Amino acid sequence: MGRRDMADIISTVEFNHTGELLATGDKGGRVVIFQREPESKNAPHSQGEYDVYSTFQSHEPEFDYLKSLEIEEKINKIKWLPQQNAAHSLLSTNDKTIKLWKITERDKRPEGYNLKDEEGKLKDLSTVTSLQVPVLKPMDLMVEVSPRRIFANGHTYHINSISVNSDCETYMSADDLRINLWHLAITDRSFNIVDIKPANMEDLTEVITASEFHPHHCNLFVYSSSKGSLRLCDMRAAALCDKHSKLFEEPEDPSNRSFFSEIISSVSDVKFSHSGRYMLTRDYLTVKVWDLNMEARPIETYQVHDYLRSKLCSLYENDCIFDKFECAWNGSDSVIMTGAYNNFFRMFDRNTKRDVTLEASRESSKPRAVLKPRRVCVGGKRRRDDISVDSLDFTKKILHTAWHPAENIIAIAATNNLYIFQDKVNSDMH
Repeated sequence: MGRRDMADIISTVEFNHTGELLATGDKGGRVVIFQREPESKNAPHSQGEYDVYSTFQSHEPEFDYLKSLEIEEKINKIKWLPQQNAAHSLLSTNDKTIKLWKITERDKRPEGYNLKDEEGKLKDLSTVTSLQVPVLKPMDLMVEVSPRRIFANGHTYHINSISVNSDCETYMSADDLRINLWHLAITDRSFNIVDIKPANMEDLTEVITASEFHPHHCNLFVYSSSKGSLRLCDMRAAALCDKHSKLFEEPEDPSNRSFFSEIISSVSDVKFSHSGRYMLTRDYLTVKVWDLNMEARPIETYQVHDYLRSKLCSLYENDCIFDKFECAWNGSDSVIMTGAYNNFFRMFDRNTKRDVTLEASRESSKPRAVLKPRRVCVGGKRRRDDISVDSLDFTKKILHTAWHPAENIIAIAATNNLYIFQDKVNSDMH
């Protein structure tokens, strides 16, 4: 793949708070926003499709001359701000720089100026003999995207996550060793709220992998680490949250100990449930649900692809073991979703304890296609549609997924394709 083909690879997917808009960012620094079409008058129950609403270049490649490093344009994360007026706003970040974008619509334009002609040139004042009131005339809808703020120079290391606070005034950004708190109106300074950098970098034993604000309590946030732990912090307790309020960590089973234990226990994503009571984490082989009131162990653990346990050597050699999979809750916190290899993604129903493997492919994305459950078999007898663990394609990985906040609509990024599955994702699950 050349650099140009790589540029199309989707690197983040995010619904806005109503689910009417869906944004993707890619390795080429572009943001594409999709808008859900309103239900048609003729068929009131036909759900609107998502169509491209706006595309813009968010980040360009840069060069850090002090460190002689190229800074990629790849969009690491997008976060929508809660809508305050007719305009929409989102934050997008690459490794170093966070930008605030405003998206507005124009479908009318003023006509009949007194001092300007139709082209906008100033008229000769001697020709202006009467005054008129300008009027707004309809025009084709234009979507305008404008950069409102640029938050730069806040991070020495690569930014892995941003999260907007429920106070709608502040947000945080996390890199490997530090988390900063920003005010949305102030670009030239941020407040460092977590710093795990040791005095001597040789003593470094873990890095921050993800962080998120609590959905309702603006003083609480969580961050995950490469050692598999979660730290819940309370900004009311201290300005610098190096001392966590709660540490969520599962003791390791000594019988499972191996060379890969630490790598596969690294948490690649953490998400609060909509209710705020639970946290969902993803590591290499599992997703776990944690109760905020119980630090000792997760209340639920789901195996995503346990059949890879015997393949960790080759996954280490081809670097797949370092892949960072994300996870998502449905709107009612009853089903969780995460990606896997071979363009498979997994869903776990927390109530029925049923789980299903589905595939994002051109066949499954045809209109009204029903997603067929897939099964991976390990040796022994194979059923007709089963796929052998040895024939999985590890270049096809679903790292980024998102769930509509209220409905059964999911967005799945499969390399450079975006799949949107609507309504009954799978009859077994709902």
